[in-house]
Amino acid sequence: MPVGLDLRIIAGVTEALVQAAVYRRTVQVSLERVWENARDWEHLPWLHASSFSAIDFQEEGDWGWRARVTLQSEDAGNVIGIELLTDEPALRYVTRTVEGAGRGTEIWTVLEPKDDDITDIEVQFHLPASVGSQAPRLGQAYVALYAQLWDEDEAMMLRRTAELASRGDRSHDPVSLDLGPSDELGKTLPRTVDFGGHRFRIVDLEGDLVVHSASCPHWLGPLDGCEVENGFIICPWHGYRFDARTGESADGHKLRLAAAPRPAVDPETGRVRLESASSKPGGGPEAFHAQARFP
Repeated sequence: MPVGLDLRIIAGVTEALVQAAVYRRTVQVSLERVWENARDWEHLPWLHASSFSAIDFQEEGDWGWRARVTLQSEDAGNVIGIELLTDEPALRYVTRTVEGAGRGTEIWTVLEPKDDDITDIEVQFHLPASVGSQAPRLGQAYVALYAQLWDEDEAMMLRRTAELASRGDRSHDPVSLDLGPSDELGKTLPRTVDFGGHRFRIVDLEGDLVVHSASCPHWLGPLDGCEVENGFIICPWHGYRFDARTGESADGHKLRLAAAPRPAVDPETGRVRLESASSKPGGGPEAFHAQARFP
């Protein structure tokens, strides 16, 4: 898209708008992470669960994406259609409401990279002129909402940046890791441990000692704080669902958790240790079933 191209002209928008408010902040992440976040429609009802309850994706392309979003509101008109249009050469994008409450609203986000991992953000809220004297109040409501959304987005981008950076520092799997007596271990579960530079979580599932990766294979989202419900874990960033016992995808995304070390209980001492998935004949990357029975 050519620099400076007016996206409102492309979209055929002719209604007059008024600027109701401006929100500015600096995020401690790269421009690349910010663009990645803007194009990621899938995280809206998960990372921003307090604001959005569902998303009905319609289409996407180099130009951006379009979807119908359900707001966390009991109002009858809580479903809106939005589209995000990008103008990367001009370092900006616009989110337009094309259906439902607030139709015609345009939220322009302007980006300014300040360093490799620092980006300035300016968000301009343009509302239909028909809102009249309500514009300042609505503008402040948008500022409060976007402060929360950007808090959540920045936390995700920072975690993702750290996870990507740590992938190059991981060592070979150790042979084993002693976890102590099983009765003492049980009191500390769920528990996250580092094993060969990877983080894994140990949980008690109906008397089974189960180990699973603490990172989602999609965007490396955190699984170490997720509740295990009926044997499944759900990533808080995008809602991807996995079987905690096997690591297999449970929602059709065809992803699998990283191979977890196996827990083993010494029958004589009662001590528990983790063993590399490849330390047993027949083990290896396909050995996702990582569990043992408490004595």
